[in-house]
Amino acid sequence: MKLTANMEDYLEAVSFCADENGMARVSDIRDMLGVKTPSVTGAMKALAQEGYVIHAPYSGITLTAKGRRAAEDVKKRHAIFKRFLEQVLGVNPKTAEEDACKMEHTVSKETMNKLHAYLHKIAGEK
Repeated sequence: MKLTANMEDYLEAVSFCADENGMARVSDIRDMLGVKTPSVTGAMKALAQEGYVIHAPYSGITLTAKGRRAAEDVKKRHAIFKRFLEQVLGVNPKTAEEDACKMEHTVSKETMNKLHAYLHKIAGEK
């Protein structure tokens, strides 16, 4: 299964919650993403079936190794876009955060690698 943008957002949310609390709860993810509880429950079921999370009803949600890799990839893409928007283009932090969240799901690996290399290059020139 290729992860959709929504599924990537759920993985990213699980990762952030787990980083803060040791594990994620449906209510934490719901509040973070501003969605309804059944949406989170359905997403966690789908992600569990694909081996990205471990989730038993009424207990915490944890990422599997596969889920951690996918979540870290999304977080990395997000951070690179946010940095580019703020530092290179001068976009304000709130807008950069919102736009990075949209952009992180649609870019090719080639573009992402070149953008990452570009940011490293300009960081070295300063």
